[in-house]
Amino acid sequence: MMVNDPGLDIGAVADELVEMRRSQRVVPGLPDGLRLTSLADAYAVQERVVASLAGDDRPIGYKVACTSRVAQEALAIDRPLFGRLLSHTTSPNGATLHTDAFVHRVIEAEFGFRLARDVPIAEDGHTHDSIADCIDAVIPSIEIVDHRFVSWVVGALPIAADNAIHGWWVHGDPVTEWRHLDLAVTAVEVRVDGEIVTTGSGAAVLGHPLTVMAWLADELPRFGRSLRAGDLVTTGVTTDVFEAHSGQTVTAGFEAIGDVELRFD
Repeated sequence: MMVNDPGLDIGAVADELVEMRRSQRVVPGLPDGLRLTSLADAYAVQERVVASLAGDDRPIGYKVACTSRVAQEALAIDRPLFGRLLSHTTSPNGATLHTDAFVHRVIEAEFGFRLARDVPIAEDGHTHDSIADCIDAVIPSIEIVDHRFVSWVVGALPIAADNAIHGWWVHGDPVTEWRHLDLAVTAVEVRVDGEIVTTGSGAAVLGHPLTVMAWLADELPRFGRSLRAGDLVTTGVTTDVFEAHSGQTVTAGFEAIGDVELRFD
């Protein structure tokens, strides 16, 4: 397990990020006295941020960010980042969300998964087959990414600390008959008010959504965490991203899996 820097006030960093979320205050970066120096620190802050945002709510799983080479190069990191999904920022298909609840409304069409059982530690690392054996459903989904930094390329550590800049998650119906599908070549298209604006496939996320799941199963134990039965996971954007606006309806279609839709009022 990674060890935190005892000289950093984890609570103060978390308080700053939570206040930024609640006030929608936009900043160039964290203040000098609250700068992070390790992923261990960032995830310790994230845990405090999530606890503060959740209140009596509960985490329901994980989101994975930076699952493309472009994003990793922009943040100067060699791996993805993870955050938590929360029940109060999760909605079913057809949700209407308030535009002013977000600073940004970055749309990411993503393959989601539901865990059927606890995922054990794999000494040699998980494979597609070993992680697939722990999954009972694939889920079409849209993540809304939101942040309060002048630029999202502020750095990997503040992004990780701010719950991987997760804003909201909207999910479609779980599909339990999925093992025959090659998710790497499964096509994805995103429409705004019925017009296609971007397309992609599962290959956009580390080459295959199951690669992301295997990575997460191996990464979480480094920080004292693990995937549990019932956890939901969303695995990163499969298309180009864009920002949605008030009055728009956004639909993400996943070949052979289904559609998920949301509207901003």
